This record gives sequence, structure tokens and C-alpha cells, in this order.
Amino acid sequence: MTDDRHYEITICSDSVGETAEAVVKATMRQFDAHQVTTKRIGHIKHEDEIRVIMEAAAKRGGFVAYTLVQPELREMMKEEAIRLGVRAIDIMGPMMEAFIDTFNDSPKRKPGLQHEMDDDYFRRVEAIEFTVKCDDGRDTSSLLKADIILIGVSRTSKTPLSIFLAHKGHKVTNLPLVPEVKPPKELFMLHGRRIIGLIMDPDKLLKIRTERLKAVGLPDGAKYAALDRIVEELEYAQVIMKQLGCPVINVTDKAIEETAGIILGYMS
Repeated sequence: MTDDRHYEITICSDSVGETAEAVVKATMRQFDAHQVTTKRIGHIKHEDEIRVIMEAAAKRGGFVAYTLVQPELREMMKEEAIRLGVRAIDIMGPMMEAFIDTFNDSPKRKPGLQHEMDDDYFRRVEAIEFTVKCDDGRDTSSLLKADIILIGVSRTSKTPLSIFLAHKGHKVTNLPLVPEVKPPKELFMLHGRRIIGLIMDPDKLLKIRTERLKAVGLPDGAKYAALDRIVEELEYAQVIMKQLGCPVINVTDKAIEETAGIILGYMS
């Protein structure tokens, strides 16, 4: 974007709006969108609400992304978009139409189904609790109970990746690999495909660790952020990973979502 104007994307839903917001934010990451903000409006129930929302969006000059399962609300959104000249993106509609046309089925048209507290919900809660408890090798006995075990040197995104996978319903434990500490025996009792090794380019890891030292107020010269120490740790970690026969992912410049997708591919 080359001008100085501020833009806003309005996200509308008759549920909480998380699906639409996730799509919008994933799209924004592909652009230099510093001048763009989002506004999420959920639990829309009446056509009058849509009229007010669309008139406000028209004044701001952005566009609208929506997930509305009620036909009358979707129709009102389309009508108001045409009337006011506001671009409105139906995120869920084309997928629903494809499902209807392909499988000759009818949607339930009930907002918020993905947030019902069903078995999948409780499975995800249990996975998150397990993963938080087992973060950073705090409970090595949990290795035998985990769905996924992440191993790697410090600052290779083990914890955020563990939490992301836990939100997908997987029990994850992560274990730091340090040359001076022998890995627990339980690690070598597991099938290699349940274990994922994470590595990173040394120069990138050096930058991350240096910033970490600044954040906690430690001097830059600490061994933790020395390049030769980082190379030593990475070489040690790769020896362990080779012994385990596990997949190894270089997470340099990879988003958490991208790495998680690769890991889940190994699990399938």
C-alpha cells in the first residue's frame, strides 16, 4: 500500500467469527498490511444488524468478510453489499454449496456448531492440559503417553508448536537436547515416527538467542548465544535424532502452522 490512509476489514458472523478471522489474518500475512486492522462482530441475529454494519463499513472504505449460515442473513448481506457498493466475501457459502451439490445433502444451518462441547472439544482440552504439564521435559514419564514428542535445542519453537498441536487435539511433550544432559531412556523406547526433531540454521538461532538474552537482561557474551556453542548443540542434537531414526524438520523461517502441517503429515 502506497498511501497513508487507514483501512479496516469487518469480520461478521452469526457465531463467534473465529473461522472468518483466521482466513482474513492468514491472507493479511501475505501482504504489507500495516495500515489494515480488523474488527470482528459476532453473534449477529437480525437483518437490521447487518444493515448497520454495512453502512459503517461503507463509510470506512474497507471490505467485509463473513460466515453466516442463516440464509436470510446471507441474503441481506449480499443485498446491502450491492446497495452500498461494499465488497463482501462469503467465506463459508461456496464450501457449503459445494457440499450440497456434491453430496446431495442439506446443512443444519445452526451457528456455532464447531464450538459445541462434544467429545472433540474435551479431547482438545485434555490435550492442552497434558501438553502444558509436560512442557520443556518437565515430566519425562509422559513421553510414553504422548501422541507427538518434539525434540531439539533451545529456541527451536518447541513450546509454541506443542501448544498449537495441542489445540488440534494432540497430546504433545517436548524435550530440550543439551550435550551435557543424557536424554531419558523413555525416548529410545518409542517408535521413531512419533518423535519429531527440530533444527534451525545456526545464524538464525544465534539471532533468536541474542534477542532472548536482551529480553531477560543478560549480557550478550553469554555462552548460550555463542555461535560455536550453538553449532555444538545442533551437531549433538542431530546425532541423537539419527540414533532415533526420527523425521527432522528445519524450522528456519517457517511459520508454526507450516511446521505443524508437516508434522501432522508424518502422523497420518
